[in-house]
Amino acid sequence: MTQQKTERGSDSLTVAIAQLKPETSSTSKTLDKLADAAAEARQAGASVLATGETFVPGYPAWIDNCPGAYLWDSEPTKAVFAHYRQQSVEVPGPVTDRLAAIARDARLVLIVGISERVRSGPGNRTLYNTLLTFDADGRLANHHRKLVPTYTERTIWGPGDARGLRAVDTEIGRVGGLVCWEHWMPLARQALHDSGELVHAAVWPTVHDNHQLASRHYALEGRCFVLAVGQIGCKKDLPADLLPADSNSHSDGDSLTLRGGSAVIAPDGSYVAEPVYDQEALIVAEIDPSAVDREAMTLDVSGHYSRPDIFRFKIQRD
Repeated sequence: MTQQKTERGSDSLTVAIAQLKPETSSTSKTLDKLADAAAEARQAGASVLATGETFVPGYPAWIDNCPGAYLWDSEPTKAVFAHYRQQSVEVPGPVTDRLAAIARDARLVLIVGISERVRSGPGNRTLYNTLLTFDADGRLANHHRKLVPTYTERTIWGPGDARGLRAVDTEIGRVGGLVCWEHWMPLARQALHDSGELVHAAVWPTVHDNHQLASRHYALEGRCFVLAVGQIGCKKDLPADLLPADSNSHSDGDSLTLRGGSAVIAPDGSYVAEPVYDQEALIVAEIDPSAVDREAMTLDVSGHYSRPDIFRFKIQRD
């Protein structure tokens, strides 16, 4: 795996992004890849590591790349969905136990996107697009379900809630995250800004131009460091049963459906580590936490630029 490293000064914190291709046929192999990346990140001095949207068991790229996926009452689509549901992760459960161990063994804060399955009770047939944050001791520090799945995603995941819509204290400081198009929900952004973030994980399936724009804007608006995280996906991983009979998607199977684009962004919106495309990579960068204090002089959307005498903001966490 390629390692991209950007260095800053000595009074710094090291952050890392695991831009990987999930092993869609095996959650265990995906977790093994993540464990290797975590160990490598820690060896490089990193204190936090983030993955892309629903990295476990992988982002279902077929929802946008298979034109026959949404024929009504399609048996092939139902079979693909059933398989994806079976691979999805219970919280808590064996996969979260492994993720906790990866964080603990590497002694770093681990931010992981998952597709979440509920074991029992109301909504137990519904999946959620979820972001988990583990502290360096393996404790599950936050559990956030994406508020609104986007467009075709609504055939996979249900709407989330506000219980995890927050930043949390970790070994490296306040850490938060949002999933994909939540970065275009102004009040979701405000909720995280009000939580006070040092590091924010902006997790996407792939970080194309508009996602770069949203991630840089978030850093500039929130005066925090942003880990904009994508993943790698190949056409050969698309379900064959959902492709047209004359499709050449498997003949050019190594071509990409998800191109990565992961980057590290400073509180002024500039790049600390430029986007990396079209390859698996461990992106490691040194950040200067004091930049948050410096940039707060001109803009603090939760403080001196918030005008609480005019605006009121309330979150319904229940």
